[in-house]
Amino acid sequence: MNRAAERKSRTARTTVTGRLGALGRAELTLLVRNRYALFTALLMPALMVAFMRTALDGVGLGGSGLSVLEATLTGGIGMVLLLVVHLNLVSAYVARREELVLKRLRTGEVTDPEILVGTALPAVVAALVQCVLLVVAGVGFLDVTAPRSPLLLLGGTLLGTVLMAALAGVTAIVTRTVESAQLTTLPMFMISAVGSGLFVPLDVFPGGLASVCELLPLSGVVTLVRAGWVGGPDGREVLTAALTAAVWTLLSVYVLRRWFRWEPRR
Repeated sequence: MNRAAERKSRTARTTVTGRLGALGRAELTLLVRNRYALFTALLMPALMVAFMRTALDGVGLGGSGLSVLEATLTGGIGMVLLLVVHLNLVSAYVARREELVLKRLRTGEVTDPEILVGTALPAVVAALVQCVLLVVAGVGFLDVTAPRSPLLLLGGTLLGTVLMAALAGVTAIVTRTVESAQLTTLPMFMISAVGSGLFVPLDVFPGGLASVCELLPLSGVVTLVRAGWVGGPDGREVLTAALTAAVWTLLSVYVLRRWFRWEPRR
């Protein structure tokens, strides 16, 4: 067998799963070696949830129908997605682009979507594991009621994961260096923390302000997560929240396909 035939035979044996697994393992290795990224992925969410618990003690939640623990844990899932997926992935995408890793990967068999998904896998898995731990800790140790609609909770969490990963790619487009990622991710963090119901449920906001905040990227996800765990919103509100999150996701994917940068700016 000549070299061309042998190369073709090896290529034919590769699969999408295999390529994604290889990319994910490589990215996991880099994540473990990066202390700042590891701290953001594993410890920062826990610290932020503890801070949310303290902050909510001084907020009147009577209009939301939620206890402090319920608001903390459901908002904590959104915080995990924001910190572990969005914040980490912006830095990862920018770092791989500036190091010409993305450019080299595109010369091989792996497709563009596979590159983005493979790079996101460790952050996504870490986020989902932490979300599961929040639910287990809430139900098993903090006497929070079990999720009323587990499928809705799971669907909201998965939709939020995809949305945050796509928005990370969008943010990476306007981020020139890894260092500047700390600045370019700040608007998304602040807007979501204040206006998407992570710290304070939107139900306690004035009507007009709450209606505007419901259109923010992460607001629909938080609504779905809270509806799946503790109930509350009716079917129309849940559908509106799902559509809002889906529209933001589709818009982000469109921007990625159109304008994502695979090479450094020169």
